[in-house]
Amino acid sequence: MQPSTAREFSAYGLSHWIVLIVFAAGAVAVVMLGRRQRNTAAERRFSRAFGALTSVLYVAIYLALMFPPAVERSVPLRLTDLATLAAGYALWSHRRWAYALTYYWCLTLSTQALLSPALESPDFPDHEFLAFWAIHLLVVWAAIYLTWGVGMHPDWHSYRFAVAATVAWVGVTFVFNSLAGTNYGFVNRKPATPSLLDVLGPWPWYLGTVAVLLLIVWALMTWPWVRGRRAAR
Repeated sequence: MQPSTAREFSAYGLSHWIVLIVFAAGAVAVVMLGRRQRNTAAERRFSRAFGALTSVLYVAIYLALMFPPAVERSVPLRLTDLATLAAGYALWSHRRWAYALTYYWCLTLSTQALLSPALESPDFPDHEFLAFWAIHLLVVWAAIYLTWGVGMHPDWHSYRFAVAATVAWVGVTFVFNSLAGTNYGFVNRKPATPSLLDVLGPWPWYLGTVAVLLLIVWALMTWPWVRGRRAAR
């Protein structure tokens, strides 16, 4: 068997910059579409189709990448897995709890993956490359569409729910990683690829640093919307 000559993905290489340009164009497009269709039957149809696409694509990618099954990659414990499911359901149903997870998880943690992707695979058009970016683009677009397009906004209840759900996820994931020797969510050690975690201290201290940053950033992402509603009343 001849060795593979496929070029490896490199952060901020040509393919990454193209993805970021596609992301920016898509973000503008979903906001414009959402505002034009807001509070209409067309908005509801598009939102449900967007949610169905996100969910179906996630399931297809998950099933395709889980074979052959391996404990270190086949368990849906990555926060991206949960964020994608939440985003798909939020788009379909507009439920507040699903929107809260989509807003906080996708606009911070999924966006961080766009800027410092933990992707170790061949470059475009490898299937892992396409799967990684398809999911991360869709979930961030979902959060942008629901917030600045449709007009859904978080409140302090949303903030508390997202914090509680995230703490629960960290606890479950840490226990599973410890028992199975895996590293879902980078809860038990840093990724092998460069990431923002590299500047947040060694393990386990970076977990506390990330927690404090998220509490502050998510609060800052909540306060303007709450203040705006109070001012309007």
